[in-house]
Amino acid sequence: MTTEATLPTTAASPTARQVWTRARGIALALVLLLVGAVAIAVVRSDARHGELDPRSADPYGSRAVAELLADRGVSTRVVTTLDEARAAAGPDTTLLVAVPDLLTERQQTRLHSATTGSGGRTVLVAPGGPAVERLAPGVTADPALSVDSTLAPACDLPAARRAGSADTGGIRYSTHLESDACYPSRRLATLLRIPDPSTEASAEGSPGDTVVLGARDILFNNHLDEHGNASLALQLLGSRDHLVWYLPSLSDLPDPDDERGFFDLLPSGWLWGTLQLFVAAALAALWRARRLGPLVPEKLPVAIRASETVEGRARLYRKANARDRAATALRSATRTRLAPLVGVPVTQADSPESLLPALSAHLHGAHGDGQALHTLLFGPPPGDDAALIALADQLDALEREVRRP
Repeated sequence: MTTEATLPTTAASPTARQVWTRARGIALALVLLLVGAVAIAVVRSDARHGELDPRSADPYGSRAVAELLADRGVSTRVVTTLDEARAAAGPDTTLLVAVPDLLTERQQTRLHSATTGSGGRTVLVAPGGPAVERLAPGVTADPALSVDSTLAPACDLPAARRAGSADTGGIRYSTHLESDACYPSRRLATLLRIPDPSTEASAEGSPGDTVVLGARDILFNNHLDEHGNASLALQLLGSRDHLVWYLPSLSDLPDPDDERGFFDLLPSGWLWGTLQLFVAAALAALWRARRLGPLVPEKLPVAIRASETVEGRARLYRKANARDRAATALRSATRTRLAPLVGVPVTQADSPESLLPALSAHLHGAHGDGQALHTLLFGPPPGDDAALIALADQLDALEREVRRP
């Protein structure tokens, strides 16, 4: 029996050109996605530069509001740290918190402590659920946003009635406190004015209060001239002589014990969103892996050459890394052909006790080594493609040796 064989190159091995042909579509899609993402990031960064900054003349800046307030004698000062914002709270000051959600839990609690009882006005711009509950206790944010952007006042607040319809549609709020609930959307307000019961009216006749605004649109330069946005913004921010515009920044470092972890930075609802993705993936896998019954053999409409069938099955085995199944098929076919040649019934071809002694006696000498034959015909599956090719060559050589007269 031949024990060594030259390993030929299999036709099933893909060339570099074939690999590139198959992968170029995916590579092109990835490049297009990357280019698109970079372009969108550049466009959004240009359009949103200086967002809600009273010094910015960009479309999403707020310089127009600051200029109109200055014409009415209201000074605007920008602060970027919590300490500056807390120190500025007072009866003659309106403190606007531009992005309340950027503050940590401890920062929000400290800011609320400073503004409570100060006699001034605090304006919270679109605070989310956790932020509004700490900065304006008693107020809760609804998870569902307002469907419409432009809403009617529908309240008795003088500033809202004078302004009329405005772009306040965004986060909707509810409260059990005594408050002015304006610009409702589906029975929930998008603007709340909550009086501070611990303060009395100042010399100008305005007690301290907190205004919760559900959207930023009335403060943007490119929306200020629409509807009653300008009137509402000027009345909300111009009730005191001084406006302190608080823009949280990187210099406003939180306490070391209050630093946010990775999960704290994820938006609310991420857990349910992730769960929905897993459910969708499971349903997709179930759909794609469905089987509607046992496999049914079907006659082919045309005759296919045996070589094409062998090559197609080999490609399937190779794609699935099913070397064990391929080796089993090769050994079983060889045993079935060898059994009649050495006088063993085909029904006993898969029995080592019946096939191997007859085969050893037929081959004689070194070629009839029982241990080598057992390893070749009934051994373990090959460990790699090279070993599988070597096994096929050795089985072929064994069959030629048995058939030799």
